[in-house]
Amino acid sequence: MFRIVILQILATLIVAAACGLLGGANAVHAALSALAGGAAVFVPNGLFALRLAASARRPQGASVATFFVGEFVKLGSTIALLALLAWAYQDVVWLAAVVAIIAALKSYMVALLLRW
Repeated sequence: MFRIVILQILATLIVAAACGLLGGANAVHAALSALAGGAAVFVPNGLFALRLAASARRPQGASVATFFVGEFVKLGSTIALLALLAWAYQDVVWLAAVVAIIAALKSYMVALLLRW
């Protein structure tokens, strides 16, 4: 699970670098928007992975309820972080943010192709 989070961070950094290079006059804002968009995905996923790892170490193991509650909290956290991005950062380049979100979410496919 932590390998997926690392792949999400790498995908976010790659997209942020590409947005910084291709952003033109808004290069800094595009790169920061991509970083913030990707972080809205990989931060909740990292916390979810920590929670699952901690519950798996218990004697009775992880329960299905732990997974579903954690998934619900992860989705709510992602939405809240994106709302915070829209509210707090006035110069958001939404194309860069959305591309970084998609890249972070689709990094699972890279993990499947690499058979991690």
